[in-house]
Amino acid sequence: MSEYLAMGGYAAFIWSAYGISVVVLSGLTIFGFRRLDRLQSALREFDSERGRS
Repeated sequence: MSEYLAMGGYAAFIWSAYGISVVVLSGLTIFGFRRLDRLQSALREFDSERGRS
């Protein structure tokens, strides 16, 4: 198991690449959900201004 985790001596590069990928994908997911919330709020405000419920 430790040999697998060492990745043939390249573990530092491989595990850091995995870590960076997780951070970037998590950030994009959070950014997307926040933008979705803002757009839904803007749409609700727009609909209320036009007299729709």
